Amino acid sequence: MERRVRKCAEYILETGATVRACAEHFGISKSTVHKDITERLAEIDGELCERVRKVLDLNLSERHIRGGNATKRKYAAR
Repeated sequence: MERRVRKCAEYILETGATVRACAEHFGISKSTVHKDITERLAEIDGELCERVRKVLDLNLSERHIRGGNATKRKYAAR
């Protein structure tokens, strides 16, 4: 389990991936990735957890923009 948590954290740091993208990449559920990153990683490696948290906070702050762009592309394709 610790190996999975570290792999997910490193993947998010390297790619800037969202929780959803990380879950898809590793073939696990979003809930598992979220729990791994928010709870388990803090116990395993606090510094790594803080760095990953910054990436996830950035993704959260940009979420509305990505959603708006997806909607724009959807209606442009019609």
